Amino acid sequence: MSLRPTPAFWDARYGATEDFVFGTEPNEFLKASAENIPANGPVLCLCEGEGRNACFLAGRGHSVTAIDSSAAGLEKAARLASSRGVNITTQVADLSEYSIKPGSYAGIISIFAHLPPALRRRVHADVVAGLQPGGVLILEAYTPDQIALGTGGPKDPAMTMTLAGLREELQGLNLEVGQELRRDVREGTGHTGVGAVVQVIARRPMAAN
Repeated sequence: MSLRPTPAFWDARYGATEDFVFGTEPNEFLKASAENIPANGPVLCLCEGEGRNACFLAGRGHSVTAIDSSAAGLEKAARLASSRGVNITTQVADLSEYSIKPGSYAGIISIFAHLPPALRRRVHADVVAGLQPGGVLILEAYTPDQIALGTGGPKDPAMTMTLAGLREELQGLNLEVGQELRRDVREGTGHTGVGAVVQVIARRPMAAN
């Protein structure tokens, strides 16, 4: 049985405090990698929660759609966007019931979007198809080594990711960056301390002439 948290779990977690559980600043890997997304192209943020990454990308000129299963999280995302003077589109949706429209996005962002294996494979297939030619996936997730560290992330190792697994699941994209490492993750109270992560930048090839 998967230990995937339910929408009610996330609503309770995000709604329990006015503070932002994972902070208001963008993920460091995304911040360092965002220039790889084709300029001003539309971007989809998966499992976006309270909106820190979506607002950062909107500030870079992208049209951003942020999806999450938690209405409470996306309410905070909209509030953060308003405070920063940027526009984002929010959509409450469970990825088990959501399909990414093929060829729609210059960028798809997956930051700590941990899913059960079967659903993850289906979503990653959707990601490959959902990118425009030249579009980029930017992904950071915890690896199985994170379980022992206990500084954030899922409790079920099946919901973590590995570089080898991502290479298989993202066939059809060219991996421009693919690495597993340990880094200090300081994102609100939700991710605090040394984390074992996998980082990927993967691009859909340009269409052949």
